[in-house]
Amino acid sequence: MRRATTLFAMILVGSVCVGAEPTAAERGKRALESKAFIPSFWPRAAYDLVWKQWGVAEKPKDYAAAFNERYGLHPAPYANDGLPMGLRVAPYLPLVKGIALDCMTCHGGSLRGTSIVGLGNASLDIQSLFEDLYVAGKIPAKLPFTFTQTRGTNEAGAFSVYLLGYRNDDLSLRESLRDLGLKDDSCEDVPAWWLLKKKKTMYHVGATDARSVRSLMQFMMHPLTLPKDFERAEPEFRDIQAYLLSLEPPKYPFPINAKLAAQGQTVFESNCAKCHGSYGEHASYPNKIVPLDEIGTDRTRFDNIGVKFGEAYAASWFAKESPPRPIRATAGYQAPPLDGVWATAPYFHNGSVPTLDGVLNSHARPKRFTRSFRTNEEDFEKDRVGWKVTEVEPVARKLTPFERRKIYDTTQRGRGNAGHTYGDDLSADERRALIEYLKTL
Repeated sequence: MRRATTLFAMILVGSVCVGAEPTAAERGKRALESKAFIPSFWPRAAYDLVWKQWGVAEKPKDYAAAFNERYGLHPAPYANDGLPMGLRVAPYLPLVKGIALDCMTCHGGSLRGTSIVGLGNASLDIQSLFEDLYVAGKIPAKLPFTFTQTRGTNEAGAFSVYLLGYRNDDLSLRESLRDLGLKDDSCEDVPAWWLLKKKKTMYHVGATDARSVRSLMQFMMHPLTLPKDFERAEPEFRDIQAYLLSLEPPKYPFPINAKLAAQGQTVFESNCAKCHGSYGEHASYPNKIVPLDEIGTDRTRFDNIGVKFGEAYAASWFAKESPPRPIRATAGYQAPPLDGVWATAPYFHNGSVPTLDGVLNSHARPKRFTRSFRTNEEDFEKDRVGWKVTEVEPVARKLTPFERRKIYDTTQRGRGNAGHTYGDDLSADERRALIEYLKTL
């Protein structure tokens, strides 16, 4: 009798669990990983034919891996119709499947060869992805501005400036482009999504309320997206935001010297916590905007998104959500939280410093460098923490644009690696201890 009662209770509990309503974060995760929020850019067949743009004689045998390595994409850790994270099957023409982008094109990275939703994609060449798929899809389109100046960064701000230029305040389409000050040399590094939960403001300059749902929807400004589509998608993006706020950073996967890390914590609290916050049981984050003159890092991203765009955004549907989430002018760059900082190389808002050691020692930063853009364990620099790089001489003109984008040249506009010299006065031992502590965050 007792056994039968126990069995009945187990069945009852199981039925309750199965019927439980999903949380907002669970709904957001499902929407983010399964739904196309914008129409296709290319026919589905373009994916299968794009190898003909690579200068090879035949289609590579492991085609998915070759495609991902070519464009810096990563396998989807969820069902995705055989496409990598960042691409999504969506309608193209009546009865014709196509390929659209989704948020994970830029916000789906990889570490040790494992795909991670919410990690910035530091391998992506979105310029080549668009150009090659347009040719493979037989679409006579030319990119309206440069999408990527150097691989692993993108021109996210320029996308917003350009696309909003074709929208009225209610997001209906305009016949002609408004001049909102488009510039395409910011070379933006993609922040990790898990940092959002600590922030009051977001984006590199801290101009936008971090709880703004509509700001997350700017990528939906595909020319075929209608105003009603934005309205319809907003509740789902509220769930997506809940999912983003639930994400946690990956743990450092290699051994950590606990004694050295404890010493590094003391160094951190004396030198870094006032801007980047404290961690552990009494964690806090100051949400500090550091003035340009103080931080000294490349100011191009700050200058490139100007008053014209700010006024247009403030008058648009994006700024009219309830409660209001206005944007604001700031004087510099936001010092980010450092949770999972070991995983987020390269560093600075423009990805100009490949390791934490370089962040803490301005004299150790390479001037021109390249890397494999793979994310396997052998590509990771464990001691200096970041990506292994090879320093190179000035770029030769004979390089193709595809190969040229693999070289990060810090002498070019938007790519400066100066500033943030706070670690220069530390001793080598103090920097080593501090890096060991940062591995624990």
